[in-house]
Amino acid sequence: MEKNGEKIVNPAAKGRETSEFLMAIVRTLSTSADFEQREKEKARIEKTFTQSDKRLGELVSENYQDLAQITQDFSTISKSVNEAREKIKKIKDDLSSCKTLLHCKRDELRRLWIEGVEQKTMVAMLDQIEQIKEVPTKLDNLLLKKHYLHGTELVVNAVAKLENQLVGVEALRDLKAELITRKEQLHEVLIDELNKQIYIKSQSPNFSSLQGKKSSTAQKQDNLKRKGVNGIPPPEKMEFGKEVKEDLNSNPEDDPTHFMAILVESLYMLRKIPEAAEGLKVRIQPELSAIVARTSQHILESTSNHVDSSNQSQCLLDLLENIFHQFRFVAHMHKVVLRNLHRIIVSGVPVRQECLYDMTDVWSKIQAVVELLLREYLDVENTSSSRQRAPSSFDEPSTDINSFFAKKRPAKPKKMALFRFDASIHAISTNSYVDDSRAFDTGDLFSSSLLAEMGLEKNQMVCKPSVYNITAIFKPLELFIREIEDAIACPDGRSSLQAFVTDFVQNIFLGQVHYTVSTSIGSATKGFDALRHVVDHKIQKELGVIKPLLTSTVTVDKNLQELRELMQDLPDYADQFLNMICNTLKEYRDTCHSAYREIVQYDSDERRVISAMWAKDEDISRFLRSLPSWRSLQSASGQELASEDVCSEEEIKALNSKEAQILISNLTSSDAMIQQEIITDVTQMRTIANVHESLEWFSNRMKDFSNCLSARSATTAADIAASEYPPVSEKTLSSLKNLVKDFQDLAEICLLLLHLEVRVHCFYFLLPVAKQSNYAGPIDDLDPDSNVLKLNKDLSSMEEVLQQSLQPKKFRYIFESLGFLVASILMNSIQYMKKINENGIKKMCRNLFAIQQNLTNITMSREADLDHARQYYELLYINPDDVITMIAEKGGRYTFQEYTELVKLHHRSHAALSPSQLERRMQKLKEVFFKTPNGECDP
Repeated sequence: MEKNGEKIVNPAAKGRETSEFLMAIVRTLSTSADFEQREKEKARIEKTFTQSDKRLGELVSENYQDLAQITQDFSTISKSVNEAREKIKKIKDDLSSCKTLLHCKRDELRRLWIEGVEQKTMVAMLDQIEQIKEVPTKLDNLLLKKHYLHGTELVVNAVAKLENQLVGVEALRDLKAELITRKEQLHEVLIDELNKQIYIKSQSPNFSSLQGKKSSTAQKQDNLKRKGVNGIPPPEKMEFGKEVKEDLNSNPEDDPTHFMAILVESLYMLRKIPEAAEGLKVRIQPELSAIVARTSQHILESTSNHVDSSNQSQCLLDLLENIFHQFRFVAHMHKVVLRNLHRIIVSGVPVRQECLYDMTDVWSKIQAVVELLLREYLDVENTSSSRQRAPSSFDEPSTDINSFFAKKRPAKPKKMALFRFDASIHAISTNSYVDDSRAFDTGDLFSSSLLAEMGLEKNQMVCKPSVYNITAIFKPLELFIREIEDAIACPDGRSSLQAFVTDFVQNIFLGQVHYTVSTSIGSATKGFDALRHVVDHKIQKELGVIKPLLTSTVTVDKNLQELRELMQDLPDYADQFLNMICNTLKEYRDTCHSAYREIVQYDSDERRVISAMWAKDEDISRFLRSLPSWRSLQSASGQELASEDVCSEEEIKALNSKEAQILISNLTSSDAMIQQEIITDVTQMRTIANVHESLEWFSNRMKDFSNCLSARSATTAADIAASEYPPVSEKTLSSLKNLVKDFQDLAEICLLLLHLEVRVHCFYFLLPVAKQSNYAGPIDDLDPDSNVLKLNKDLSSMEEVLQQSLQPKKFRYIFESLGFLVASILMNSIQYMKKINENGIKKMCRNLFAIQQNLTNITMSREADLDHARQYYELLYINPDDVITMIAEKGGRYTFQEYTELVKLHHRSHAALSPSQLERRMQKLKEVFFKTPNGECDP
């Protein structure tokens, strides 16, 4: 055998080889007969021995220390072995002696053993009795520190011992009865503690007061999902596989989740799981009502010195948000309890499933309590008997403004009260006192049964019940309802609380809003002079307008503003509120058109004044709207004029001339004078001006509102998030825009009517000046014509009322270019004069000067067009031949037609002139005029 290249010799084999070697030597020596051979063998053996001895001596000298140590150790071991042999021998002898002795005293030993066992049993029983006697004290200490698991285990084990090991101990009979009683009562303590953890601990330590900063309901909901309630992890994330243990060195309430598990485990030890489930179930609604009562009292205490009519809805919002927060905690804790109950059932404890409850029961009770609370604060019991239903739909077709000027049957006059006392100082003060005294005296309004069921007293209401309280609480209420619907599977897709809210809004609130708005607007728009009252300066300043607005318009706008706010407060019903807005606009539009028709008609046949008919005429209206003066008004309203729309002075003059020609051609084509076709009462013009300013202001506000709305079909999620209002029906939005356009059109028609009415008045007073007055009278008849004086007085009256009612730019639009029209009328009227002398010329010049002075005071400009007209009449001082020569030399300043009428009047005024002379002068005028570079011919 070899290892690492070296041959390893087995010691046994080596010993055999040595023995065989010695035997071979002995055999050789004994069998050898030759002495010499034996001597050789001997010499060889001696030599080998000498070598071995030498080698042995070397090895001994080399390993002397080791050899000496081995020898010494061997001696010690040999000595110890000998001593052990002697001891074992002695022990055997002793055991043999003991065996002999024990065999002799067997009965006595058995007796002593039995006595020992009896004594040990007695000591253990005495220890148990001592421990049992200390159980009540220990139990009290454990329950005081709320270590219920140890307490329950202690009392259960104690009763088990008393009923088993210690059943025969008569001295423990009273203690046994006490412990059994306490065991039976302990589950009630545990159930009470469970309810306390579920409901009392849900009391939020920091209520959001009116002065404090409160987080939104959505943020609370997110915090609930992320962190759990008050630091408790969601039940879905709790680990129930571990054994429930209780640490006596810590406060069990520091970990509410573990504490709830301990309480349920304690109930399981008492075998009271069904009773606990029933006890929790029956106390859900009373405890929730108690939460409402406590929270209401806290809100009242925190806001007792700050509650007024302006923050009552905020008090209700704070109340509901705090209640919702606590109800979420209650539901969360019930979920924790149910998870522990199901853990015990899964572990194999025989509990009937029908004995338990589930989260559907909890959320149902929560919905019932919230519904009762809402019934009180929304005053459902008192409003359901007098419901006012809102219109279900609104389908407004595209409207043509001309349709409102069609002939309609006159409305029958309504009987009106001569006078009322409800606006007197006494009535107002009395009503204010009664309203203030009843602000929180709601004893007659509330159902006593509902209050008792809620656990509330009449003095615990945080605000006065009203259907309008829904506006402040709708959004957080809808968020809470969605939480409920997400938590439970509703059979019809919506919860009972959602059904109540929907029914309330649709059947009560919308009707109440519609009734309130209709009543408010009806009282402002109905009556003989409803559209003549304007707001006072205080309201005018608050609205930021410089001219008076109709009280009815401001009232309508205020009510529509409330409806717009309701669209934001109740976004789910935005379409219904927009329908109400459209209905209100439609009714007010009809009211404004009826008032307009009453102003512009002047007899029973509903014939309208000339200006109204012209404003209605599409051609004239289109032309007037194309003038620079009208476009400048639009520019002032926020629409900038394009560069191509800016006209030069010559173009403006040409357009004014065209306007004057259109009006003159329409009013002078007939020989009949204007009779009743004008508005003679300036107060009606003030009304029209007020209507214009009011409807323009109103239409602009409604236009801004309509621009903020978006159709539901064309709205993205980003648009909804960025929009101030929720998306609405495209059809209703289109109807709203059509109605806004109707108001804008009526406002523009009112301004056009005023523009035209002032000009028709000029025709009314100036046409008779030439047709009926005598301009060939005596020398003392030099005063202005009476019609001119009447016109000046009329213009001054219109200036006074319009300046108070119209903005400066619109006032300028009414009266600008009026001098050009007056000059055109009087110059065109020369054809109606039979004859004229120098006194007549002076009288006409005085007419022009008087009008010029009056218009200058009105427009604050020179009115050079009247100078132009006066110079035209002064040409009558000159001989027609000289006038023709002047045209030839300097060019014509007037039209060919105007020069022609001038020459004709000169010939009519001088009877000695023959027709041939007139014909000659007309021929010469024509030749000179059309050869003159500066001359122009009126086509």
